[in-house]
Amino acid sequence: MNYYLIIILAFFVSIRSYAKELILTSPGGNIKVLINDQEGISFNVLYNSQYIFSASDISLILKDPPQKELAAHIKKFRKFSVSGEISPVISEKFKSITDHYNEMEINLSNGYIFIIRAYNNGVAYRFRTRLNEQVTVRRENLKLHFSAGDSAWFQQSPTFRSPYEGPYHHSSVSDMPEHKMFSLPVYIHKNNGIKIILLESDLTDYPGLWFSRGEGITLNADFAPHPALNATLAGKDKSINGEEKLIAITNGNRNYPWRIFAIAENDAQLLTNQLVYILADTCRIKDTQWIKPGKVILDWWAKRNIYDIDFKAGINTETAKYFIDFASESGIEYFLFDYGWTNNDNILDINPDLDMNSIVRYAEEKNVMLLVWLYWSAFEKQMPEVFDMLEKWNIKGIKVDFMNRDDQEMVNFYHKAAEETARRKMIIDFHGAYKPAGLRRMYPNVLTREALLAYEYNGWTEFDSPAHHNILPYVRMVAGPMDYIPGTFNNASKKYFKPVDDFPMSQGTRAHSIALMVIFESPLQMIPDAPSDYMKEKECFDFLSTIPVEWDTTVVLGAKLGEYTALARKHDDMWYIGSITNWDPRDITINLDFLDEGIYLMEYMEDGKNADNRAIDFQKKYMEVTRNNTINVHMASGGGWVSRLIRLRD
Repeated sequence: MNYYLIIILAFFVSIRSYAKELILTSPGGNIKVLINDQEGISFNVLYNSQYIFSASDISLILKDPPQKELAAHIKKFRKFSVSGEISPVISEKFKSITDHYNEMEINLSNGYIFIIRAYNNGVAYRFRTRLNEQVTVRRENLKLHFSAGDSAWFQQSPTFRSPYEGPYHHSSVSDMPEHKMFSLPVYIHKNNGIKIILLESDLTDYPGLWFSRGEGITLNADFAPHPALNATLAGKDKSINGEEKLIAITNGNRNYPWRIFAIAENDAQLLTNQLVYILADTCRIKDTQWIKPGKVILDWWAKRNIYDIDFKAGINTETAKYFIDFASESGIEYFLFDYGWTNNDNILDINPDLDMNSIVRYAEEKNVMLLVWLYWSAFEKQMPEVFDMLEKWNIKGIKVDFMNRDDQEMVNFYHKAAEETARRKMIIDFHGAYKPAGLRRMYPNVLTREALLAYEYNGWTEFDSPAHHNILPYVRMVAGPMDYIPGTFNNASKKYFKPVDDFPMSQGTRAHSIALMVIFESPLQMIPDAPSDYMKEKECFDFLSTIPVEWDTTVVLGAKLGEYTALARKHDDMWYIGSITNWDPRDITINLDFLDEGIYLMEYMEDGKNADNRAIDFQKKYMEVTRNNTINVHMASGGGWVSRLIRLRD
C-alpha cells in the first residue's frame, strides 16, 4: 500500500495571541469550522457560508468528579495541511483515494489534545491523551444541534443489544423517538438540501458511538456500558449479565475514534465519500497478496432446495459436492458452509453427515475455496482448536455471526478475530455485526460485513423493498461494504410478493436484482439461489457471473435517496452500469461521456414489457456505442437496467 503525504504548512500558536474563536477551512474553502471554548469545546460548521449544524459539550471524561475535564480551555494550537493518495489493498470504489485536508491540533488546559480536520466533503474530530497509565473512560460527551425542518433516516433500537438489521425510519429530527437509540450511520437531510452522514472510524479498544434524541432538535452521543468485569454470557442469544458505570478501560497513551460528519450538496456525492476508510488506521498486514475477493455460493439461504438430482439434498457430503461442482463450472471462487454444518456451541462437533476430509479434497481438485460459518461465542471460546481444525482443512475464511453488540469487549473481539484470521491467511465476514468503522483498512482480510436489513428478510417481512434498496447506498454503504446477498432470480412484483422463509423471493424485477450486483459494494459478494435455479436461467446467470467485486473507478449517473440510483463502475478495461428504481416506474437518461474514446459493444438487460406484473420478464439486447451516446432507460415498477460495455476498437 502506497501513501504519499505532502505537509504544506505547520505551526504552533499560543491562544493568547488570537481571539477565542478559531477558524478551520477545508482545502477548497467550501467548509468552514468555527471552534470556541466558551462553555467547553464546541464548534459550528458552515457549508458555502450557510450554517448547517453545531456541536457542543465535546468532552472526554476520565475522572470522577469531572469538573476539570468539562471546563477545559484552549491553550495553544497547530494548523497544517496534507495532500496525498491512498492505494487501498481492496478496491471497493476506486483504485486510488485522494486524502486532502486541513487539520488543527489543539492543546487543552486539562492536558488532552483535540484534533479536528476539514475535508472538502466533511469534518472529523478526535481526542488524544498522552497518559502513561491505564485509564477508565467514564463517558464521552457530544451534543449535535440541527435546525427546524431538518429530517433524518435512521435505524433504531430500544437497547444497545442489536443485530443492526432494522429498517430505516424517516422523521424530522425533532420527532425522532425519545425512548430509542440510533446506531450509525445516521443520515440528516437539512432544510436547505445539504446532506450530513454521522459516522465514525478507527474504532479500536473502545465502544461504538450511538445517538439518542435530546431536547428539541438535538442528538446526544451515547455508548454501550462496559460489561461487568465478572460478566458471563447467558441464554440462547449469549447476552451479557451486568454492566459497569463506565464505557472503556484502556491505555491512556492513545488516539480515540474519529467522529465523522460527511457532508454533501446532493445524494450523488455521498456515493463516493470514503472518509471512514481514509480516517482508519493503516494496514497491519505486511503481505496482502493472499487476500482474494470473489463471489460466494452458500448453501443456507435457498435452504439447499436443489433438484434434478439422484440424492437427498441436505447438510450432507453429496449436497456440498454439488455446490462445489456448480462453483467450479461457473467461475465462482468460494463455497460457504453456512448454518448447520457444525454444532453452534461446540464447533469441533461436526455434522455427522458431512465427510469434511473428502469434501476438502474435492474442493481442491475443483479449484474452489471453502468458507465456514461460525457462532461467535463458541468461536471465541474455542479459537485455538478451531483454527487448528480449519487450517488442517485448508479453509480460506470464516463468517462469524450473532455478536449483536458493540461495547468495548465486543469491539476487541472483532480486532482479535481479524488479527488471528490474517495471521493464518484467512478472510473474514462479520454478521450480526455493527457498522464498518475502519477495521477493513487495518485488516483488509475483513472483506465485508452485514449491519443492514438484507435479502434474507424477504423470508419473513416486506421490509426489503426496492425503496429500501435505494436507501442503503446513501446511508449504510457510505460506511463500507455490505453483505446484502444480491442476484436472486426468484423475482416478484409488488402485487405478487409474499414472504416465504423456505422458498424466498425478492421484491423487484430480474433486471433490478442483477443491477444490485453493480450498485451494492462487497468484495466478498454472496449470491443466494440454489445452483439448480441458476442453471435453469443460464442467460441471466452468465451475465451475473461476469460482474466483478472490485472496482477501479465509480461514476455516479443519477441518485436520489429512496427513489433511484444509477452507477457506472470500471474494472480493468470493462465498464458496468447498474440502475434501479423504487416501486415507481421511471425513465432516466444515461450519458456515456465517462467512456474513453472508441467503440464499445454494450450488452444490456432491461425490464420486459410485462415486468411490472411478472417480475422475471426481461430482455437482453446489444448495441454499439461511443462516449457521445446517451441511453434512454425505462424501468418498470421495482425495475432496473444493467449493462456491460466491452471496448471493440478505437
